[in-house]
Amino acid sequence: MSAYVSALDLFSIGIGPSSSHTVGPMRAARAFAEHLTQTGRLGEVTRVSCSLYGSLGSTGLGHGTPDAVLAGLAGLHPETCDPAGVRGTWAGLGESAPLLLDGRHEITVEHGDIRFEPRTRLPGHPNALTLQAWSATDALPLLEETWYSIGGGFIRREGDPMIPPATSPRPMDYDSSAELLALCDARGVDIATIARENEEAIHGADALDAGLDAIWDAMHVCVEAGLATTGTLPGGLKVKRRAASIRMQLEEYELLPLRERDTSTEWLHAFALAVNEENASGGRVVTAPTNGAAGIIPAVGHYYLRFVPGANAAGIRRYLLTAVAIGSLVKANASISGAEGGCQAEVGSACAMASGALCAVLGGTPRQVENAAEIAMEHHLGLTCDPVGGLVQVPCIERNAIASSTAVSAARLALHGDGTHLVSLDTVIETMRQTGLDMMTKYKETSEGGLAVNVIEC
Repeated sequence: MSAYVSALDLFSIGIGPSSSHTVGPMRAARAFAEHLTQTGRLGEVTRVSCSLYGSLGSTGLGHGTPDAVLAGLAGLHPETCDPAGVRGTWAGLGESAPLLLDGRHEITVEHGDIRFEPRTRLPGHPNALTLQAWSATDALPLLEETWYSIGGGFIRREGDPMIPPATSPRPMDYDSSAELLALCDARGVDIATIARENEEAIHGADALDAGLDAIWDAMHVCVEAGLATTGTLPGGLKVKRRAASIRMQLEEYELLPLRERDTSTEWLHAFALAVNEENASGGRVVTAPTNGAAGIIPAVGHYYLRFVPGANAAGIRRYLLTAVAIGSLVKANASISGAEGGCQAEVGSACAMASGALCAVLGGTPRQVENAAEIAMEHHLGLTCDPVGGLVQVPCIERNAIASSTAVSAARLALHGDGTHLVSLDTVIETMRQTGLDMMTKYKETSEGGLAVNVIEC
């Protein structure tokens, strides 16, 4: 089984604030509702209940999980739904409210239909939810399914294979960075070309390019929206949005006839802040590879377009393809889930993907690209996921800005060498996996440790 995950899956367009706590549960709830329709039981349903376990139970409120579950039950897609129509639906139920299950059968929902069970951890994954559909008369549920939200918006139903069979061949199979580099050597091509051959086998050339362009367009729209929006983020922490004010300061400075400093790093930070402020407000974002780390790859891509001579749209396609080749290795051999591996699995993975991808479009060889990704991930090992108030705001937003700088620095450092280095990307990914296993649960997206308990909420 190839480690490769398609760019059109790893980069998925959805809504904030969390790929694992918002996008994944929405997809699971939608699949549950569709199953009721497909099996002819939809018309019998009078009530649906949902239990959120582990990390979903701990920080589901701050991540909008109940809203996402209701949206999914109503048949909405995270890719196409109106984010404003999802936010606050659970809180606004009142005593009860009607819901069109799978968009076609009306039932009544109440607050108590969604239960939080943070102390119960199911064996399949820390992010688990059980959905039950009930009729008016039966003592047992018509349908009961447990789903795992395994990071990046990916979901798996209990009882299904851990890795679903590939529906299309991957001609360039690899399970490690060593195998990926060997393929590049044997074919005399770069990493993006290996990824493109796999993608074209899955989607075809035209659909691939259209998909990559749509992903980048969504990233660009998210950056532009974040750079234009002021105010305070929702959730009670009263965090002020900063990207727009930084943009205005930089634009004013760049009008000066004699500028004394390079603003590229400041723009890089503004790009990342813009995305993660949009994510924190529940806006339209792209999992890259998760929502909590969604700002890094768009920020570094915008840095490339704005500050690298000769940068163009074809370069952005190569950038995204290189990033997904690296991200596939992390997902297959460790994790991209904060609830499973801490923030090293989210921000660390995104930083490695962005760094390797930037190195590639700056002219790096495959070994320099692998080196850049290794440097970036190595210096995120042990990073905890401890969101204050269960919100994807502190420290998440600034963390994306800093990791964007790390990605650029790692890429440029790798370009100064010939790709030879002591620690391989495979070794760092395995180390990240082991570190995630050893990390205490309270530091993995439960808001029970770290900054989450040491910052006084006002």
